[in-house]
Amino acid sequence: MFAKVKSTVFIDTLRLHLSAKADSVLKAVLKDDKGSACSSMETIMPNEDHEMEWTGLSTLPYGVYTLELSDGIEEMQMRLVKRV
Repeated sequence: MFAKVKSTVFIDTLRLHLSAKADSVLKAVLKDDKGSACSSMETIMPNEDHEMEWTGLSTLPYGVYTLELSDGIEEMQMRLVKRV
Protein backbone atom coordinates (compact mmCIF):
# COMPACT_ATOMS: atom_id res chain seq x y z
CA MET A 1 0.00 0.00 0.00
CA PHE A 2 1.48 3.33 -1.03
CA ALA A 3 -1.24 5.60 0.38
CA LYS A 4 -3.12 5.98 3.63
CA VAL A 5 -6.11 8.22 4.17
CA LYS A 6 -6.10 10.15 7.45
CA SER A 7 -9.85 9.52 7.78
CA THR A 8 -12.27 7.50 5.63
CA VAL A 9 -14.93 10.14 6.35
CA PHE A 10 -14.54 13.55 4.72
CA ILE A 11 -16.49 16.80 4.34
CA ASP A 12 -14.59 18.96 1.85
CA THR A 13 -10.96 17.80 2.01
CA LEU A 14 -9.15 14.46 1.81
CA ARG A 15 -5.80 14.17 3.56
CA LEU A 16 -3.49 11.47 2.21
CA HIS A 17 -0.14 10.18 3.41
CA LEU A 18 1.73 8.89 0.38
CA SER A 19 4.83 6.75 0.16
CA ALA A 20 5.85 6.25 -3.44
CA LYS A 21 9.02 6.67 -5.47
CA ALA A 22 10.08 10.31 -5.79
CA ASP A 23 9.17 11.90 -9.14
CA SER A 24 6.52 9.26 -9.83
CA VAL A 25 3.17 10.47 -11.11
CA LEU A 26 0.23 9.93 -8.79
CA LYS A 27 -3.19 9.70 -10.42
CA ALA A 28 -6.31 9.83 -8.26
CA VAL A 29 -9.97 9.45 -9.23
CA LEU A 30 -12.90 9.82 -6.85
CA LYS A 31 -15.96 7.86 -8.03
CA ASP A 32 -19.49 7.86 -6.67
CA ASP A 33 -21.42 4.70 -5.74
CA LYS A 34 -22.57 4.32 -9.39
CA GLY A 35 -18.98 4.30 -10.65
CA SER A 36 -19.06 7.76 -12.24
CA ALA A 37 -15.90 9.85 -11.87
CA CYS A 38 -16.72 12.91 -9.75
CA SER A 39 -13.26 14.39 -9.33
CA SER A 40 -9.74 13.58 -10.44
CA MET A 41 -6.23 14.88 -9.98
CA GLU A 42 -2.69 14.14 -11.07
CA THR A 43 0.48 15.22 -9.30
CA ILE A 44 4.19 14.45 -9.24
CA MET A 45 5.52 13.08 -5.97
CA PRO A 46 8.17 15.53 -4.69
CA ASN A 47 9.75 12.92 -2.39
CA GLU A 48 9.15 9.39 -1.11
CA ASP A 49 7.12 10.41 1.96
CA HIS A 50 4.57 13.09 1.26
CA GLU A 51 1.35 14.43 2.79
CA MET A 52 -1.22 15.75 0.36
CA GLU A 53 -4.54 17.56 0.74
CA TRP A 54 -7.21 17.16 -1.93
CA THR A 55 -9.43 20.20 -1.49
CA GLY A 56 -12.53 21.47 -3.26
CA LEU A 57 -14.74 18.47 -2.54
CA SER A 58 -17.46 20.43 -0.72
CA THR A 59 -19.72 20.52 -3.81
CA LEU A 60 -20.00 16.73 -3.94
CA PRO A 61 -23.22 15.26 -2.56
CA TYR A 62 -22.96 13.19 0.60
CA GLY A 63 -22.66 9.44 0.14
CA VAL A 64 -20.21 6.60 -0.46
CA TYR A 65 -17.26 7.10 -2.80
CA THR A 66 -14.38 5.00 -4.09
CA LEU A 67 -10.93 6.55 -4.28
CA GLU A 68 -8.78 4.95 -6.99
CA LEU A 69 -5.06 5.67 -6.79
CA SER A 70 -2.23 4.74 -9.15
CA ASP A 71 1.46 5.59 -9.04
CA GLY A 72 2.34 3.87 -12.32
CA ILE A 73 3.44 0.69 -10.55
CA GLU A 74 0.74 -0.03 -7.98
CA GLU A 75 -2.99 0.61 -8.00
CA MET A 76 -5.29 0.67 -5.03
CA GLN A 77 -8.87 1.49 -4.10
CA MET A 78 -10.38 2.80 -0.88
CA ARG A 79 -13.97 3.21 0.21
CA LEU A 80 -14.75 6.67 1.63
CA VAL A 81 -17.82 8.40 3.00
CA LYS A 82 -18.69 12.05 2.37
CA ARG A 83 -20.82 13.61 5.07
CA VAL A 84 -22.34 17.04 5.48
